[in-house]
Amino acid sequence: MLALRRSLGLLAISALALTAALPATTASATAGSGATLRPDAAAAGWLARQLVNGDHFESVFDGVAYPDQGLTVDAVLAFAASRSSDQAAARATAWLAQPATTAGYLGDGTTEAYAGATAKLLLAAQVRGADQASFGGVDLPARLRGLQTPSGRFADRSQWGDYSNTFGQSLAVLALHRTPAGAPAAAVDFLAGTQCADGGFPVALGQSTCTADPDATALAVQALAATGRTAKAGSGLGWLTAHQNADGGFAAAGATASNANSTGLATAALLSGGRYAAGLKGWSSLVKLQQGCSATAANRGAVAYDATGFNAATANRATAQAVLGLSGASLATLSAHGARPDAPALACR
Repeated sequence: MLALRRSLGLLAISALALTAALPATTASATAGSGATLRPDAAAAGWLARQLVNGDHFESVFDGVAYPDQGLTVDAVLAFAASRSSDQAAARATAWLAQPATTAGYLGDGTTEAYAGATAKLLLAAQVRGADQASFGGVDLPARLRGLQTPSGRFADRSQWGDYSNTFGQSLAVLALHRTPAGAPAAAVDFLAGTQCADGGFPVALGQSTCTADPDATALAVQALAATGRTAKAGSGLGWLTAHQNADGGFAAAGATASNANSTGLATAALLSGGRYAAGLKGWSSLVKLQQGCSATAANRGAVAYDATGFNAATANRATAQAVLGLSGASLATLSAHGARPDAPALACR
């Protein structure tokens, strides 16, 4: 269960520009109306059909299935980014807002409270236009602000220890930036101060050696750009561009092969940050991982974790995070407003 609580997931260019860049293999698949279906919408539609009971995701450990609130939030963000699957997003949001579901993710708020999970759920509530002050019976902004330490770091409160990291700090800055009071200056300063000398950002905080990570850098860049730290954000974007693989994708820290999760987050940061050349390379690499008309009908639209092929065990999370890159969405402004209600599917000729 602790691993589930640690789970953290994530339009600078127009949809028309993205559609124009579609490779022929994807453009040959059409929506029921006959219009070309964008890769982000196809991926989100597939993801919506994977929801357990139509409203949440589960993760299996040692043969036991547990509710996965973190992955469910990833899906809610993906549905909004793709501007589709709004009915599925509404059901998932309602599931997340059940008090038992919320408490199981955030902790009880006294002896157990998780900063990253609280920030991520607050962001989802904002994207959905839900009541942030009473989501699952929790005042999310107040809970999150209560986890800020004097240094500006948002820290966990738990008998298990403090697992807070750059993911949670970035999401907290992004989510609180979207509130009327804005993000606390100390929290923004703390995040800016974690930047490595090479411009990237690490996952773990307080390490003697600063080792940058593409996922952490992608989230930190968006948070800093949203709060006016353009120089810091620009250095982070420069680090991402310098560490992009030849295939356009991004590898996890310490690895060499590109994966859809890291590529999705990094591509979203690049496109929303105005780095279009690198961003479109990342977008193209994600499209190549997407399952098209040559795939089994049940898998069409999904995004494989890497070039080794489709794997059901990793496809849900890979697809959810890939949608952010396929859409070019910024987490600072993401909204579900105006999303189409249905979960679109590829209709292959």
